[in-house]
Amino acid sequence: MLPPSYHASPASTRYPVLYMHDGQNVVNPETSFLGVDWGLDESLVAGAAAGRLQEFIAVLVWNTPQRLQEYMPAEALRWLTTQEQCWYDRVEDRYYNPTSDAYLAMLVQELKPYVDQHYRTLPAQQHTAVMGSSMGGLVSLYALQRYPEVFGAASCLSTHWVPGGGLPVAWLAQGNIPDPATHRIYFDHGTEGLDSEYGPYQKQVDQLCKAAGYTEGVDYSSVVFPGETHNELAWRKRLHLPLEFLFGA
Repeated sequence: MLPPSYHASPASTRYPVLYMHDGQNVVNPETSFLGVDWGLDESLVAGAAAGRLQEFIAVLVWNTPQRLQEYMPAEALRWLTTQEQCWYDRVEDRYYNPTSDAYLAMLVQELKPYVDQHYRTLPAQQHTAVMGSSMGGLVSLYALQRYPEVFGAASCLSTHWVPGGGLPVAWLAQGNIPDPATHRIYFDHGTEGLDSEYGPYQKQVDQLCKAAGYTEGVDYSSVVFPGETHNELAWRKRLHLPLEFLFGA
């Protein structure tokens, strides 16, 4: 998705880039999971016109039927193999055999070079961000940890911390927080539906990130939306906030 000024701007003008997971849900209600898209195109146009957003290029990567495996942090399960056997009993089978390392390698080694070659991007780390919701939020954070030299910021909406009773949080606590000297992170969640399970885990993550050196309102944001649930409509309503965190003018 190209920004409004792309074709009218000089050939020397380059743009930051946002890579988004679950891309079929982002701009087209006909392909979106619930028939409601995130409205990324409307948010970009409105935010840029109001002077709240820098214009950016968005790359919308669809998931496959193996979404849970694509987005489950593989390193977390590898760390699990060094822990007590009881952890295995807590992790649901559907999260095993993750392909997230291969998925992120595809983004970094195949897709990003193609995009940088064919479009007027700002390819450096500080201009490259990633965003997703639920499991997409989890793999967005994993992208920063796995490729810290490629991705400079992540917006993680309704992050799905719950596999294994918080395995991703336990793994982060082993020193796997992305470096605050070179990264920025946005988190949020609602209080209804599946989002109602995220609060205690998100508080732990906030404490871990604060201890690692992140500062709320500077390079970190963690927001709760009372009454909001876990779907595209909820994320659409607040999309302007994570976008402004990533690309605020």
